[in-house]
Amino acid sequence: MQIAMVGLGKMGGNMVRRLRRGGVEVVGYDRSPDTVARLAAEDGMVASVSVKDAVDKLNSPRVVWLMLPSGEPTENQIRDLAALLTRGDVVIDGGNSNYKDSQRRGAWLAEQGIGFMDAGTSGGIWGLENGYCLMVGATPEVAKIVDPVLKVLAPAPDRGWAHVGPVGSGHFTKMIHNGIEYGMMQAMAEGLELLRGKQEFSLDLAEITELWRHSSVVRSWLLDLTAEGLKNDQALDSVAPYVADSGEGRWTVVEAIEQGVAAPVLSLALQMRFASQNETGYGYRLLSMMRNAFGGHAVKKAGSGK
Repeated sequence: MQIAMVGLGKMGGNMVRRLRRGGVEVVGYDRSPDTVARLAAEDGMVASVSVKDAVDKLNSPRVVWLMLPSGEPTENQIRDLAALLTRGDVVIDGGNSNYKDSQRRGAWLAEQGIGFMDAGTSGGIWGLENGYCLMVGATPEVAKIVDPVLKVLAPAPDRGWAHVGPVGSGHFTKMIHNGIEYGMMQAMAEGLELLRGKQEFSLDLAEITELWRHSSVVRSWLLDLTAEGLKNDQALDSVAPYVADSGEGRWTVVEAIEQGVAAPVLSLALQMRFASQNETGYGYRLLSMMRNAFGGHAVKKAGSGK
């Protein structure tokens, strides 16, 4: 199997590494020549100097996986790619695009005979080691072409990935996944702040979160990451109480409004992230620490103004 990867940042670069370890030939391109050179030298990726160069190095049917920021960067790259590809080739968007954009892009590419897959990708900076959870939307024909790549990227060939439905369904599923994630994080942060506030008990949050990891109802990977983070720093004084949102939480709440479905927990979790920009609190520091733990998202340092 052969594939091109465009966008070699935190997740894209690690996906290249996992694919190479699984025996997949990867042609890579990134705006940073140093990043391209490093992956070529360390992991055997085939380097390219442009997207066109990457496409030219592929055999038909050519498969190009994009790991780019959602919105205009992805839109422009798909438009440019279409001029380089031919009937039967496939474009995969593995970023956090809005599912409605994916539906539109898939229909536009289909008119030109080019396949499209929207791949909701979860796993963050730990995907290289643990594998990625992949929620993909595509036609059966496109899914069959990309199947070998998905099996390498996933935790195992028979789990951690699924062709969930037609074009758009992959990013829709990932959007709801992230909305749920917001709610889980908010609940955990609020509970731990309550524990910390009961000063008469002098509770050790590192000990308690480690305790909960074993056989409790709330055990989860998110709890694992939180427990590990609290072992190193319970005060979190160096972390600013500011929690960003990537966009998918907003889209989830909008979807709930459009469907007329009550989603108060997901909606309030998003609102609390907005509130963090103007308020202080330990819970916000915990949320910021969790985002950094699973996704490598930048942590705003206290007093830095950044």
